[in-house]
Amino acid sequence: MSAGIGKKTIFLADDDITNLAMGNDALNKLYKVFTMNSGRRLLEILESHLPDLILLDVEMPGLSGYETIKYLKEKKTTANIPVIFLTAQNDVESELKGLSLGAVDYVAKPFSIPLLLKRIEIHLLVESQKKMLLNFKNNLQLLVDEKTRSVVDLKNAFLRTLAELVEYRDGNTGEHIGRTESYMKILIDSLQEHKPYQEEISSWDKELVLQSAQLHDIGKIAVKDRVLQKPGKLSAEEFEDIKMHVNFGESVIDKIKRNTAERAFLDQAKILIATHHEKWDGSGYPRGLKGEEIPLQGRLMAIADVYDALTSDRPYKKAYTHMDAINIIVHDKGKHFDPALVDIFLSVSGKFDEVVKLNIPEYVEALDEECYTAETKTS
Repeated sequence: MSAGIGKKTIFLADDDITNLAMGNDALNKLYKVFTMNSGRRLLEILESHLPDLILLDVEMPGLSGYETIKYLKEKKTTANIPVIFLTAQNDVESELKGLSLGAVDYVAKPFSIPLLLKRIEIHLLVESQKKMLLNFKNNLQLLVDEKTRSVVDLKNAFLRTLAELVEYRDGNTGEHIGRTESYMKILIDSLQEHKPYQEEISSWDKELVLQSAQLHDIGKIAVKDRVLQKPGKLSAEEFEDIKMHVNFGESVIDKIKRNTAERAFLDQAKILIATHHEKWDGSGYPRGLKGEEIPLQGRLMAIADVYDALTSDRPYKKAYTHMDAINIIVHDKGKHFDPALVDIFLSVSGKFDEVVKLNIPEYVEALDEECYTAETKTS
């Protein structure tokens, strides 16, 4: 706690009783003055009271001023208290030593009272201005954080609304976006703890990947309603129309990239858009990538997207049960899906089933909070 309120507080440490009396008389009209006759006593009092400034004699028995200031600077609570050395030594080497140890000034004894008062006034003013600047910086940071949060919230709301508009055209609710995000998070969290992709996952910005997952089907905005909402089986021509949503989605991201400095988020979004319909055996689209040619993000989204498609009502089918969805995914292990990721999926499939029963808006709000936290560390 501070030793005084109102008047600034000064500690004067000197082994000479005459100097203590003279210093107290000179200072007590302007400041609260506490005197002590040794460096050790000064350190004891600092355990419970903190001054605004310390006047410290260099040549004291037991613990010299130089030794005392070393203790002060090593302790967090006292490191920033300004120290003015008082000494009869007038050589440059002694003064440099004191300043190098952290003293703010060096006053020779016998000292001039007006000069000492002026030095004290200057250093107290400097400390006051430093505190004002620190408060200003902290307040400014709060304003920046609030503005950043506002911008991030707007960005998240825009992305989610855009993605949901696309999903509504497909006959789905916006909950598909929240569910696929949640499935991705479950898989990524599990991979962070287990091989074989632990090292690759550790290099990711997980929240950025989850955010970008919202846009994985944005290209569907270019697909005709009669195809998206068809209740029966698609013709070969209609299926080709559906497949084009990937190419259109990539072109949307490329167009945005040409008009913004943002890259990391858009790069992740493009990977997910371009590869979540590729298949492990090379029979997927649009490029027929095979095995680990398919980026890990796309292989993860393939499982998340297919599981949600299976367990949701669609215009052309009723929802499958959780166990039916598991059996279908296991059947396509090594064909549609990365075998190692299917094993990971099986180990956490119970959590997938729980997500379907969760309050999706609450889950999405929690995801947005994680993504906001990730964006502000580096700002």
